[in-house]
Amino acid sequence: MPLPIGIATTEPSISAGTMPDLIAQGPKSEHRWRRELPAITRGTGVLLGRAEADWNVPWDKKISRAHVRLTPSTDNRVEVCCEVTARNPVFFRGKKTGRFTLVPGEHFVIGSTTFTLANRPGASDSTSDIDLTEHEFDHAMLRRRNFRDAAGRIEMLSRLPDLITSSSSDEELLVRVTSVLLQATPAASAVAIASADANDHRDVGSGFEILHYDSRVPEKDEPAVSTRLVRKAIERRESVLHLWSAASAETNAFTSSDEADWAFCVPLRSEACMGWAIYVTGQLLPDESGRLEQSLKAAPDTLEDDVKFAELVGTMIANLRQSRRLERRQAAMRRFFAPVVMEALAGRDTNEVLAPREANLAVMFCDLRGFSKRSERDADQLLELLARVSDALGIMTRHILDTDGVIGDFHGDAAMGFWGWPFEQQDAALRAAEAASRIVTDSTQVLADNNFRFGIGIATGRAVAGQIGTVDQVKVTAFGPVVNLASRLEGLTKLFGAKVIIDYDTAAALKASSDHQFQLRRLALVRPAGLEKEIEAWELLESPKPHVQVLSSEQIASYEASLDAMIGGDWSEAYDLLQAIPAWDRPKDVLLSIILRNNRVPPDDWDGVIKMPKL
Repeated sequence: MPLPIGIATTEPSISAGTMPDLIAQGPKSEHRWRRELPAITRGTGVLLGRAEADWNVPWDKKISRAHVRLTPSTDNRVEVCCEVTARNPVFFRGKKTGRFTLVPGEHFVIGSTTFTLANRPGASDSTSDIDLTEHEFDHAMLRRRNFRDAAGRIEMLSRLPDLITSSSSDEELLVRVTSVLLQATPAASAVAIASADANDHRDVGSGFEILHYDSRVPEKDEPAVSTRLVRKAIERRESVLHLWSAASAETNAFTSSDEADWAFCVPLRSEACMGWAIYVTGQLLPDESGRLEQSLKAAPDTLEDDVKFAELVGTMIANLRQSRRLERRQAAMRRFFAPVVMEALAGRDTNEVLAPREANLAVMFCDLRGFSKRSERDADQLLELLARVSDALGIMTRHILDTDGVIGDFHGDAAMGFWGWPFEQQDAALRAAEAASRIVTDSTQVLADNNFRFGIGIATGRAVAGQIGTVDQVKVTAFGPVVNLASRLEGLTKLFGAKVIIDYDTAAALKASSDHQFQLRRLALVRPAGLEKEIEAWELLESPKPHVQVLSSEQIASYEASLDAMIGGDWSEAYDLLQAIPAWDRPKDVLLSIILRNNRVPPDDWDGVIKMPKL
């Protein structure tokens, strides 16, 4: 009966070659691995050791962290050379030696571990007629079936998650999986993980690849992997078993060889493992009379446990690779989308989530100053300068993202962020102010070390946010009057010498909040160049901390009283009130300069609004 296993796309990450394999075998059966030597090592070879090497042998303490270097040469030969860090000898042909040439079939010993060089198996696909029977396994039936040796199988399965998930690469994963399958399948002589295109039948090797292979007895001629069996299992999407009598087979035909009596193939299910299959082959044991007929007859039932185990292992492999694929995709997307956007996208249609829509936003513009002058002065150190700018911008973006904001755009040495999308955030203004406060605090040292300055402008209002652009290029950002306003407020920080300037709506939201206490000061009524309406600009002041000059509540009140007097036309009163403000306060200097330029008398067209020149 057909097995409902789906096969989809994959990401090929392992390539097989024609080089031999190195097999490591320790004192215990589980102390074992088999790895293919690379055809090209760029002259560096493969470092073998107990830890911190290309290939590690963690079970043998006699092996140094870096013990020998293996360099493949022509004719499947491998040059073996001891590293200077090797503390224990290497034995080759019964003698201690530090350098030798290894050919397939030979081995060397370090400590209690034997390293054998073995040729890789080939593929087989003959149309010769042989006495062969075929069995298919129903997946649902196998799931319902109980293991005969339940305790042993469960113990082995309990180890699998740690073994599989701790694999740092596909190569390491397949090394461990084939080793486990050999341990768990006593009758198996060899295990392979193969990849095949079920629709490609041009020749034996076409569209077929042995991703990894391991054999229990490497000294013997290793059985070939049947391409036809692998393709059949993948095409049918079910586990398939082939049985024959090796003793009666005249040739190495189809699946058969003189080293095996059976082979089964289990296809993997997952988008991440399209065309992958587990291939296991082994020999039958004769009955008391020395005949194989009865063993051959009982084989489908006998091997059913092994097929079920291989299917479970295949499921774990598929799930792990699928999980890793999703992690890679998410990691790639995180470079382009803020965490809050990634959260919104989870399980939802991307076009629906990112579709532009109107929302109440708090928008921040954060500009780094001093970069242009530094770049002209330090033209021969631009890469170093860029790294410093990146550090400063990194502080800005980190705090925007940490407060569930979205990075809308970068403008050279400036960043734009916003809150209130893709999720509605009633406290968007508070989040923006919190991000600004953190940026001010954390950037102090970076700015001082690099002679940079910055300004931050925050505005709150309606805007359109989402995926914006053309068919050729898109980005997630926001646009509308409030975005332009935030940019103008950031520009005002240069004239007022303030670090953070916000609009009235943002200030009102902060003053109404009982959860956060922000120190604010009303700066002025201003009309930036290009705007028709005036702006009530407010300053978000720094929190009191050591070595930072801050205004007292009384001084803030004196400044705002002076501003009211100035707006009302009483410039003498405004001048007197400003005398209570410390000399280091830059906004005070702005008001004083306007008052003194006009001899403390407002001009005839004075309407209380400071008209700012074009920046």
